[in-house]
Amino acid sequence: MEARQPLGEFLRTRRAQVLPENVGLVAYGDQRRVPGLRREELARLAGVSASYYARLEQGQSSNASPEVLDAIAQALRLDEAERRHLHDLAAGTRRRPRVRRPVPEQVTPDVVQLMAALADVPTVVLGRRSDVLAWNRAGHALFAGHLDPGSPDRPAERPNMARLLFLDGHTRALYADWPAKAKAVVGTLRLACGRHPDDTALAALIGELTVKSAEFASWWADHRVKAGGAAVYEMLHPLVGSMEVTQQTLNTEIGQHIVVATTEPGSPSQAAMTLLMHSVRTDQDRVLAHFSNPT
Repeated sequence: MEARQPLGEFLRTRRAQVLPENVGLVAYGDQRRVPGLRREELARLAGVSASYYARLEQGQSSNASPEVLDAIAQALRLDEAERRHLHDLAAGTRRRPRVRRPVPEQVTPDVVQLMAALADVPTVVLGRRSDVLAWNRAGHALFAGHLDPGSPDRPAERPNMARLLFLDGHTRALYADWPAKAKAVVGTLRLACGRHPDDTALAALIGELTVKSAEFASWWADHRVKAGGAAVYEMLHPLVGSMEVTQQTLNTEIGQHIVVATTEPGSPSQAAMTLLMHSVRTDQDRVLAHFSNPT
């Protein structure tokens, strides 16, 4: 039963957000006891029986075909990321839960090569649970300069970007519009849960954030999903001040995410980013000089 709950919860929250007038239904001013569409209204729009749709929401049916799911997605006006999430959740109801010890994720050789080519561009590689699997020097300086740069190399000590964003004051202060960034991270985690319903470490992370952050708990209950892509954030770096930074997320075939941060050429933000990278190189050169010529 537990494995079936996310599908029903997702359908109910999405149904509640679709107004009758937005899908061509006339309410005639009646008093509606539920927000959004009624079950029978959505079933009619999707071309399925009301009883079948009710069983689907209640977790009593695990054999919905891709065609039926697509019809429901269209009736709910889901975007492409939400549609894929619906299919992932439905597939999860058909699998037997498997409990296995989480295996530490590893960065593939081709991603290592990509990071080497982007040496001066802030880059971070995140696992499916938002664990930091790797970052280059620039990425560490931009996103987590207050942390040990070698921590991603030790699986037991890897930082987790979602945990940092909600529970770490330094990371939270990096974003002028923190809620926008935080909601995007929640949406990414929601997608990951749909794709990996048996991941106990991911479930533990969601539980921890739900208990420790009221904002996370509220946004998690909304069932929004987000598939990455590109977004512009104003970042308030403690060393160089405000920067408009475009964070682009590249998704790999094995579910890892490469986050690359860039700034507009010729802009004050690019000047600030250049200054940050220069300070990082200067600090590293100073350390190397100290060990080369100890006093």
